[in-house]
Amino acid sequence: MKLNWKVIVSFWGALLMINGVFMFFAIIPGVLMHNDSGWKALLISGVINIFIGGLMQLFSRTEDKTITKREGFLIVSLGWIFLTIGGCFPYLISGSIPSLVSAIFETISGYTTTGASVLNDIESISPSILTWRSITHWIGGMGIIVLTVAILPILGIGGMQLFSAEAPGVTTDKLHPRITDTAKRLWFIYVGMTFAETILLKLAGMSWFDAINHSMATVSTGGFSTKNDSIAAFENPLIHYIIILFMFLSGVNFALTYWGLKGKLDKIYKNQEFKFYLFITMFITFICTLILMTNASVDWSLEESFRKSLFQVIAFITTTGFVTEDLTNIQGASILKVIFFFLLFMGGSAGSTAGGIKIVRHLVIFKNSWLEFKRLLHPSGIIPVRYNGNSVEGRITFNVMAFIIIYLMIFGFGSIVMAATGLDFETAIGAAATSIGNVGPSIGGVCPVCNFSGISAFGKLFLSLLMLIGRLEIFTVLILFTPFFWRRS
Repeated sequence: MKLNWKVIVSFWGALLMINGVFMFFAIIPGVLMHNDSGWKALLISGVINIFIGGLMQLFSRTEDKTITKREGFLIVSLGWIFLTIGGCFPYLISGSIPSLVSAIFETISGYTTTGASVLNDIESISPSILTWRSITHWIGGMGIIVLTVAILPILGIGGMQLFSAEAPGVTTDKLHPRITDTAKRLWFIYVGMTFAETILLKLAGMSWFDAINHSMATVSTGGFSTKNDSIAAFENPLIHYIIILFMFLSGVNFALTYWGLKGKLDKIYKNQEFKFYLFITMFITFICTLILMTNASVDWSLEESFRKSLFQVIAFITTTGFVTEDLTNIQGASILKVIFFFLLFMGGSAGSTAGGIKIVRHLVIFKNSWLEFKRLLHPSGIIPVRYNGNSVEGRITFNVMAFIIIYLMIFGFGSIVMAATGLDFETAIGAAATSIGNVGPSIGGVCPVCNFSGISAFGKLFLSLLMLIGRLEIFTVLILFTPFFWRRS
């Protein structure tokens, strides 16, 4: 079947126009705050994005609005590249990041909610540019594709193909039969959580500017901060606990949040992924707290050890990447470095804004592996994997196994490539793991208090590709490199 390139280009144009509109929103801090020239770069960038997007819309008008799954994959995968190119203009025009490669890295790190940065002095950047930096998180958190499906029904394009390509998961737990209504409900929750956290952070002592930016970065599980020291710059424990709460909630399946708001709490406490998410978070926090309390080089109270442990555990599991303390380099506690390295491969819940492998995939693999022992005793029996009381189809189990195998292969290959650029072993595996997992901080030279400015130009471009592959959960991107995707059926 021939690809409908006109509808594909039309959608890319719509994405760029939305990109431009959000740039105009980022101008607001520049107008309200003194000595901020960054708003001019955003104004120019916004006009460029809207103009190019408008031309793409104009020259791709078509009566045929149908869209197939193949077109959905192209719209999503290449659409993110278009967004990245358009999104890096403010950095380049303002001079905040003069290098094109570094600007691309920072931009795609924002859209993929990775939070890895090349900026050495964040606080010297103009407020409007920092706001745009946070907005890239916020756009990418729920997915610009879902946003487009939610607010542009006038295009007349069926959105299920895009929604499944944007957020491929083990289950498709729709909140409403129509995908546009599902997307609207998700965005309502998303906006509501952002607003609620902003108010709470402001009441806890943050400025409006810091509260808004950190709320966008938290709910999107992104991790960009307006401070060089990230959340460590705010010494108020209440601020830490507020961010802990919203990081945790942002790592929960948004469908569960929806049912919780509807009062259907049984759907939450019966959900195996949520229970495992809660258990693994508290268990690892307990282990880390115990290690810190028994470490002679650390002089923290029980509450402080618990808070720092809980914060960093949730920041890594949900792939938010905020930092209050670098627990990977505590003297005499190298086990913490190992723990946090493995957390790079955890990920939050399916249907959340978190990246990584996702907890539900770990559950399916654990369950299937455990049942293999039973199958050895009963080779003729049919023993399916069960999740939330339902049998998991064999094709889904195979899909999960294929996903994890390919994920680990890409990590291994990525580590080799990064080592070939001159990085030491620890930094190479840390950079590859955190990029494909969309976490941000890692170990070695890219530890929680380090950044990626020292990575070579080629290394930044390669890590940008890993971020995109990880954000779109591997298959959405890699399928474009298969010969049968382009073969006419």
